Amino acid sequence: MCRISLYVLATACLLLAGPAFAQVSSYAFVNDDGSLRIKGRTYRLSGIHVPRTAQACRTFQRPLTCGSRAALALDFRIGTNFVRCDKRHKNNDGTYSAYCTVNGNDLAAYLLGRGWALALPDAPFEYQALEKIARHRGLGVWGFPVERRLR
Repeated sequence: MCRISLYVLATACLLLAGPAFAQVSSYAFVNDDGSLRIKGRTYRLSGIHVPRTAQACRTFQRPLTCGSRAALALDFRIGTNFVRCDKRHKNNDGTYSAYCTVNGNDLAAYLLGRGWALALPDAPFEYQALEKIARHRGLGVWGFPVERRLR
């Protein structure tokens, strides 16, 4: 009798505990601002900042929009694969900050490594290093002078 009640108690604890972070895995739609829309919710990649869609990178010929290129790079990386996101926390604007992967590959690291995102000050060391490498190589937004606009 004692063994059965101990088993029931242990099972109940495991069911109530749940995962450390809530996970979602499904197809994703890439929004213009580089966030992901999965199952009706918006997720922002944790630890990075993706340039706004309207933010322009200047070339010698004409201005290019950096933000839309970042979203396009993210959409290209995801393709038709499932995206798995581990929610970190809910932001004030109702979106979720999340660590997201495709086939086990970190999407934030992908954007940073190609120069289409900036590492936030509290980002992991790996993200900071990837941004510095992309900046040194002149990739993505680091290959153009970025137009700075205050709103």
